[in-house]
Amino acid sequence: MLDRRQIDQLRADIVFTAELGGRLLTLHSTWGLFSPREIDEGTRLLIQHIEVGPGDDCLDLGCGYGPIGLALAALALQGQTLMVDKDFVAVDYANRNAARNGLANARAILSNGFDQIDPERRFDLIASNIPAKVGKELLALYLHDARARLRPGGRLYVVTVNGLREFMKRNLSEVFGNYDKLKQGAHYTVALARREPGRGAR
Repeated sequence: MLDRRQIDQLRADIVFTAELGGRLLTLHSTWGLFSPREIDEGTRLLIQHIEVGPGDDCLDLGCGYGPIGLALAALALQGQTLMVDKDFVAVDYANRNAARNGLANARAILSNGFDQIDPERRFDLIASNIPAKVGKELLALYLHDARARLRPGGRLYVVTVNGLREFMKRNLSEVFGNYDKLKQGAHYTVALARREPGRGAR
């Protein structure tokens, strides 16, 4: 059985540093959030292959404690980065990590996918580390909603387990009319789709 000291240690924030968006950031997380002790392999692969403009308005869909969103905010200091998650604990940690690292252009809100995001808000870039167990129905909704919220020429970057690679290729091609596999690693694949200017809504 755990003693009081061990219990207190489990309650304390997990703290580590990671280089994200060209900056060394201090991150706090806690048990129950995804990959609480380190940046996971899929997230690292995704961040390595995202191209971000300095003025891009970005969205981190399913932000956890914020590593993707904070990397985007660090790379797009002239834009605004919104982070969303359906877990209120994740949102709290993402906001505190943004403040802790001086990234005033990033903030997190509680939202199940896009449902709490201002319907008029548009993005130049959306990025997501999509959980393997998200379900194909919800994933299809995410892709359609992401396309609708991107400005013409906007980009959607996703990383998924390799088992979802063909599903993503098929569905991104159907929803966006294009698909680009940027990197396939041992366990994860990073893909890109663009909202092509002049292409009508579906």
